[in-house]
Amino acid sequence: MHGRHAFNAQLVAQLLASESVNRSGVAIAVPTPYLVSVGSLLGGQGLVLAAQDVSRFAEDGAFTGESSANMLADVGCHYVLVGHSERRQYLGEGSEALSLKLRNAIAAGLTPVYCVGETLAEREADRHLAVIREQLSVLDGIDGGQAVVAYEPVWAIGTGKVASLEQIDEIHREIKAECLRRLKGSANIRVLYGGSVKADNAMAILSLDNVDGALVGGASLVPESFSMICQTARKLI
Repeated sequence: MHGRHAFNAQLVAQLLASESVNRSGVAIAVPTPYLVSVGSLLGGQGLVLAAQDVSRFAEDGAFTGESSANMLADVGCHYVLVGHSERRQYLGEGSEALSLKLRNAIAAGLTPVYCVGETLAEREADRHLAVIREQLSVLDGIDGGQAVVAYEPVWAIGTGKVASLEQIDEIHREIKAECLRRLKGSANIRVLYGGSVKADNAMAILSLDNVDGALVGGASLVPESFSMICQTARKLI
């Protein structure tokens, strides 16, 4: 939940000036009130628009405050985050609602970026793999080419902590194995890492065989840092 018109205009101008950022495969997820204005700033260039959430309700109707997948597509979104840990934590989003959101996004032609991840308590109880498998169950029957999965260890988001390379590799390998069991055409599934990704750790993380990209948080608000992360990704992926 960041941004104002003036800040957005300055940030987008700087991002568009970077060849590493302004290219296919890079998107910025914008708060709903600014989707239209930021979309107009992007102007159909390589860098594309993403939303941070989508309604579980597919059709227009009396759902005050909601934004449907078709609305997001109508204002130019290409991607949408689904199941981010903060929405699970603060708004109690569970599997039933997230399954509807995923399917609504795909039906509207959006690519959902489905977020999974364990809390510190779940990690310390050695339940992290079971938690991830349960969260991935909502993908049953979806074509692997229609969605992206982002692994974000909850204990590493905004804390400055980063999972070890061994932990990241283990989880990403398990996610891909679980997707092979659940998804149609899942050989195409892309799995991103999203836990305090910064310019100084992006090279090590993105060099891992099973990491297909990054879901960047705070560093995306700093053009120089985000550009360096995208430059690293461009070299490695």
